[in-house]
Amino acid sequence: MLTIHTADRGGAVAVEGARVVGVGTLTEIRSRFPGARVRSWPGTLGPARVHEGPLPDAPSPRERIHAVLKLGAVAVLERYADTPELRAAAARNDVAVLPGTRTPTLRETARADLAVFDDTGECIATVCAGRLVHRRR
Repeated sequence: MLTIHTADRGGAVAVEGARVVGVGTLTEIRSRFPGARVRSWPGTLGPARVHEGPLPDAPSPRERIHAVLKLGAVAVLERYADTPELRAAAARNDVAVLPGTRTPTLRETARADLAVFDDTGECIATVCAGRLVHRRR
């Protein structure tokens, strides 16, 4: 399903499947994709983060990966995903395991990894490979 994600501060991103198909202002993206569903978020829309430190403590590998997603990150460094169970949990959730850091970007044809943050930097929503995997209530 084609979805446009937009936020109060920061343009709009059109997502189809696991890929970004458009980036721009809400007006531009709506005109390019008139039938798309629109999800409007309060805050600032941008690329999802790379979690660069140890994974948060939690009772299970799945919950540790979910805690990363709640922070607005969709990638972790391989030195911290250091067990087969953590790597499997990451793979099941489409969380990338990277050898080193990278600068996150939002661009057409890239994997649809984006997040929305409030004024304090707290994550409101995380989209990982095109799927909404976290939203603050």
